[in-house]
Amino acid sequence: MPEILDQARTQVLENGVGLDEAGVLAVLNLPDEHLTAALQLAHEVRMRWCGPEVEVEGIVSLKTGGCPEDCHFCSQSGLFASPVRSVWLDIPSLVEAAKQTAATGATEFCIVAAVRGPDAKLMKQMREGVAAIRAAVDIQVAASLGMLSQEQVDELVDMGVHRYNHNLETCRSYFPNVVTTHSWEERWETLRMVRESGMEVCCGGILGLGETVEQRAEFAAQLAELDPHEVPLNFLNPRPGTPLGDRPVVEGKDALRAIAAFRLAMPRTILRYAGGRELTLGDLGTRDGLLGGINAVIVGNYLTTLGRPATDDLKLLEDLKMPVKALSATL
Repeated sequence: MPEILDQARTQVLENGVGLDEAGVLAVLNLPDEHLTAALQLAHEVRMRWCGPEVEVEGIVSLKTGGCPEDCHFCSQSGLFASPVRSVWLDIPSLVEAAKQTAATGATEFCIVAAVRGPDAKLMKQMREGVAAIRAAVDIQVAASLGMLSQEQVDELVDMGVHRYNHNLETCRSYFPNVVTTHSWEERWETLRMVRESGMEVCCGGILGLGETVEQRAEFAAQLAELDPHEVPLNFLNPRPGTPLGDRPVVEGKDALRAIAAFRLAMPRTILRYAGGRELTLGDLGTRDGLLGGINAVIVGNYLTTLGRPATDDLKLLEDLKMPVKALSATL
């Protein structure tokens, strides 16, 4: 057994203290023959500190495309020649999407907008949309609307939004290679305000943007410092017309190593399968990740890419005897 896994068994599994950056890097560099052992340990950590339940979430885009930012992985940027065009979703469609999400057994519905940050029009539509959803569906509402002011944070709390997603996307040292129209620090500031407001913090990123293994470990350590309630783990699905459109897909074994490493860095965090897992891991790898530290999934499609049918994920959870997390009684 590699020394880092022996260390993690005591430090993380028994004591609930996540690995530091050096420890994460050691896991990311484990040879293939030790990958199964790393995943098994990560699963034990997840079961001990999070339990067997899996949180299921659906997402929908309130405002798609036309974003002024230049995130190099994103087909919603208005600066790239990608096929995505600007579209707004009306309130009845938003409510219908929430109903369909709830029908899968999901407890979480996230409203996403492709913007630098919300303007008055978007905040008005959010207020109307959240109210309509809460009147029609028993589901928790989360939001992802870019960078916020303190006033907007307070307004989202007042609406009843219980969790806010704002991904750091990658580590601080690599971020300028991926986004130039705003800084990593600006994103961090929004996350600080969200945390202090009492909303749950959802913050993750995308692996496979061109970062080194060392930068992947840096990213895990920075997320652990933030201590978010949830970390969505995406794997780059290269989009035509974007600057990263020709990047190779993350190797399945590297993706699984990352899942184990991020779980060992954050033993108590909801670690969520997000975009790109279908391409990177396929059916068998998706199963391995659920037995290697993952304890939440986004079901159905993503914002601009197709996902697995929700029924496939729910059947897999049933086969693995992993109960879907029940809706909180304190909505």
